[in-house]
Amino acid sequence: MKKSLWIILGIVAVIVVWAIMANNGIAKKQENATSKWADVQADYQRRKDLVEQAINVVKGAGNYERGTLEAVIKARNNAPQLNADDLSEENIAKFQAAYDKMSQEMARAINITVERYPEITATESYKEFQQQIEGCENRINISRKKFNEAVREYNTTIRLFPKNIIAAIFGYKSMGYFQASEGADEAPSTEGLL
Repeated sequence: MKKSLWIILGIVAVIVVWAIMANNGIAKKQENATSKWADVQADYQRRKDLVEQAINVVKGAGNYERGTLEAVIKARNNAPQLNADDLSEENIAKFQAAYDKMSQEMARAINITVERYPEITATESYKEFQQQIEGCENRINISRKKFNEAVREYNTTIRLFPKNIIAAIFGYKSMGYFQASEGADEAPSTEGLL
């Protein structure tokens, strides 16, 4: 009887150690995905900050279209922050839609300004702004890819047996992915550009 008690205690100890290690592994993957989300937000914040520069570029052009500038300012002010605790696909889609709207308004304002004031493209501040925007968009794309990779790894871990049992016990939930914006699968029209 004493020997069987030790065997049972040994099995329980192995299960407890495995559960602790599994939980720690899941927590590390969740923290990695959360960290990647912080990188995405930092890059979007950089884009938001560049909108301020865009506003100044538009204002510096002289007689800018006030309604367009106000739309950019409104979109910038309405761009949300998304808490890492609720990275559902729905919340990520809302976050992305708000930032896409801001980018569209910014591009519209810049295009209108450049059309009306072609000399602005020759200024050093405009050239620098264009380079910063391009770099910012590249960083956002890389950050979103890294976030999706981290989420895939985390979601896979919490769905596979036997770690799914630990995930259920400790309340780990799957995270959402960044998805392409609606219409991103269609090539942009080049009509009128040549």
